[in-house]
Formats: sequence, structure tokens, C-alpha cells
Amino acid sequence: MNQEQTTSINNPRLDTWLRLENRYMRYTPPVFITSLLLVGHFTFGILDSALFIGSAIVTSMVLELVLGKLFYGKWRNLASAYISGISVGILIRSTVLWPYIVTAALSIMSKYLLKYKGRHIWNPSNFGISWMLFTAAYSVAGLSVQWGNNMYPLLVIWGLGLVIVWRAKRVRITLTYVFSFIFFAYIRSLISGDNFFAELAPLTGPMYQLFIFFMITDPATTLKNKKGQVLTAFLIALLEFVLRLNSFIYAPFYALFLIGPVAKIFESYMDDRRAKMKNDLSPAVRSA
Repeated sequence: MNQEQTTSINNPRLDTWLRLENRYMRYTPPVFITSLLLVGHFTFGILDSALFIGSAIVTSMVLELVLGKLFYGKWRNLASAYISGISVGILIRSTVLWPYIVTAALSIMSKYLLKYKGRHIWNPSNFGISWMLFTAAYSVAGLSVQWGNNMYPLLVIWGLGLVIVWRAKRVRITLTYVFSFIFFAYIRSLISGDNFFAELAPLTGPMYQLFIFFMITDPATTLKNKKGQVLTAFLIALLEFVLRLNSFIYAPFYALFLIGPVAKIFESYMDDRRAKMKNDLSPAVRSA
């Protein structure tokens, strides 16, 4: 029993507060990502495409309800679906409506149809966005520098984002990726001859803010082991570095798409192997 649990038993009022905090913590990320959307609108007017963004959100939430009822027989909480929908709405660009709907649908369907040992292994929005950027490049583009890199909104977003990932016990993933990105940006500048700060600039854009605070830290699709989390974040940054050197514009999405599921499956394999070894050892220990 940890100290927080012991304290809550001795203090009923604190226990009530902790239960309420855990209950409503799931709504903090939706509030944060909505704030990110509003910052983008008031700074750059992105809600001029509100119909497209709204379509992605509605598609995600409706599919979450329908598939949750079909697969599990109950209505699912919509916080995760809202995040997926709004991420799709922010991160892709198209002059037509259908890519927003299809990308949102692919994102939510991946949670229910693409599983390993009963759990989904791709971050939903990363799956949908990566798939569409790769297969429908003629109709879909990714968010690039359309929001600019204004300092004050950036500080607010990073402050809130760090609080969220810290509370979710995933801050090590974000920090590992950020420092790895900075290191590889320096290496890229040496190889390409470009200015170091030009290579570093994407990290301050909204695409990367969503990527480092939501996609690579998704509790459902990240590893349980702390060292594994750090290694996976580093490998994602490494593969992104390689892809960027080879002119893949959407390198971070593709890197997570490839590394994340492999890491998750490998962790599951190692857990099964350790459990089997423990079970095989138990009879020998008892007989001794």
C-alpha cells in the first residue's frame, strides 16, 4: 500500500477528493486539446474549417458509441473519442469533407478491430492519420506550419501539456522524445548544412505539440515498463530522424505507427515468457 492510499484511509475527506480527482482526470486532456484548438482559432482562425473539424469529432464519438455497444454491450465514455476526433480535425488538411470523416472512422475502428491479446496497439488518431497520409496523399495533407510558432500560446500549451503527462505518469516519454529530437536535429543540421534552429523549429509547432502530449503518451498504447517507455520514445525519435533525412514529410506519424505496435507486442511477449518461466520454476521450488 502506498503512502497516498494510507493517507486516504486515515483521512476520509482526502479519500473523497482523490476519488473525485481520478474520476474527472479523464476530462482534463479533452479540455486541454480544446484549449489548443481555441488558441489556434484566435491566433490563426482555423475554425473557419469548423464543419470539417466538427465532422471528425462527431464521426469519432458516434462510432465509439456504436462499436462500444456492439463489442462490449455498453456505452463507452466519449473522452477518448473526442480527443481522437479533434486531433484528426486539427492535424489533417483537405479541401473536401470526406477525408475528415474517413480518417476519424479509421481511427476509432482501429481500437476495436486491430488488437493484440484483446488490446489495441496503435494510437487511434495516429493510425488513421498515418494511413490516410500514406494512401490518399492526393486528397489529404498534414498540418505543417499553418499556425506559426507564437511564443506566448506555445508557453501556455507546453505548461498545460506537461502537467497532464506528469499526472498521467508519462512525462518521461515526452521529455525523452523532446531531448532526442533536439539531439537528432543537431545531427541533421550537420549532415544537411541547414541551420540548427531551422531543424529544431518543428518541435514548437502544433503538430508536434499534439504528437508529444497525446499520441506518444497514450496510456492505452504505451508500455508499462518505465525503461521500455524511455527506449521506445528514443527509437521513435531515431526512426523519425532517418525518415526525415529521406524526405518523409510526416516522419513522426510514420515512426510512431511502426515502432509503437512492435514495442507493445514485444513487451507482451516478454511478459508471457517471464510468466511461463515463473510457472515452470514453481514446481521445482516447491519440491525443493
